[in-house]
Amino acid sequence: MLTSADFVALCQVQVAMLTQRLGAVWSIVYLTEELEEKESSQAKLIPVFAYPDLAAWQKAKAAKGGMLLQEAGENTPKILPNNAPTPVPLPAREFWQDKTPMQPLSLTRQMVLPLVYEGLLTGLLVTGREDRPWNETERKEIETIAQTLAIAHSIDRRREWVEQQLNKQQNLQQQQRDLLDNLLHQFRNPLTALRTFGKLLLKRFTPEDANRAVADNIIRESDRLQEFLKQFDQAIDLTIDDLEPQKALTSKLKLLPLLPAASSNQLFVGAILAPLVESAKAIALERNLQLYAEIPANLVAVKADERALREVLSNLIDNALKYTPEGGQIKICAGLTRPSFQGVAVSDTGGGIPPNDLEKVFERHYRGVQENSAIPGTGLGLAIALELVEQMQGEIEVFSPAQNGLGTEFIVWLPLL
Repeated sequence: MLTSADFVALCQVQVAMLTQRLGAVWSIVYLTEELEEKESSQAKLIPVFAYPDLAAWQKAKAAKGGMLLQEAGENTPKILPNNAPTPVPLPAREFWQDKTPMQPLSLTRQMVLPLVYEGLLTGLLVTGREDRPWNETERKEIETIAQTLAIAHSIDRRREWVEQQLNKQQNLQQQQRDLLDNLLHQFRNPLTALRTFGKLLLKRFTPEDANRAVADNIIRESDRLQEFLKQFDQAIDLTIDDLEPQKALTSKLKLLPLLPAASSNQLFVGAILAPLVESAKAIALERNLQLYAEIPANLVAVKADERALREVLSNLIDNALKYTPEGGQIKICAGLTRPSFQGVAVSDTGGGIPPNDLEKVFERHYRGVQENSAIPGTGLGLAIALELVEQMQGEIEVFSPAQNGLGTEFIVWLPLL
């Protein structure tokens, strides 16, 4: 599309000004076929608005085909037919790039003004009258109209470009959505099978069998993955309205497990931590790491959300396992106390966190010195942990080196009931 209906409407208003205020009897607005600078002195122009109607003007005046230019000795303008782009001689490039005041091509009854914005030729405004030449004041007013049309056309083309880019982006997002739907569908089948295998193993093991805990972990982690899939389904179904701030605060959709503002969940940290420790011990054994856990049996209850706390502690333990080298140690200690809070500490003997990275360690996607390491990661785990802890009205601290002088220690403080 060469131009929009809005631009044509603006042309109509501006030409009406030429007609009613300045006495123009004919006007045509031409636009270049492409919004590009050309080295040639020829450009293809297309008429997008004419007054009066070209067909009626041609019939009334019986004019020959050609651009609206008066030739010597002629009082009747020639009309450019409304058809294919027509090569039209244009002024030299210096004409519209010169910083001196613009001069029209004709100082008599007819004016041809280039539509130029930001040094780029976008078309021509051609206007004329038969009874008298244009004076200096009228010429300046016509130049202002030409500049208005040039700016409007530039905005119009940019809007068109933005709409094209938006359409491309929407098509790409739809393709990504289709791909995610396919992947989620394919992921559910092996996940269901994995959970079923865990249940079968659990039935085969006696209560005294040490492998029973492994089957329990398989089922528990499968349930956790299914919960994530459910949240992911909700996330990809979000609309623009769902993302508006005022609606997001009251939306029933929770991308992260939140603690309801009007309720308090009574939880015992040991019940959440114990199965996580069992899973971590299996990973630590495989990686030749020593893992120690201290979970007192008489811990008082805290105010927290079960899913949120499990996610926080999982992230901290996973990080300790990931960043502790072979032969290192990991310690998990529950029951730390301070006024009105109970704490859980996770420490390791890894390489620690440099001071420059320590201040940014909770920023999303920030990995610091680990960015160039061979250890995989997204830089999201600690950011998610901090967000969830704050939602539970708790706090999280980090020390590096840890209190033992080695590695890193994270302490999660949860409010007491």
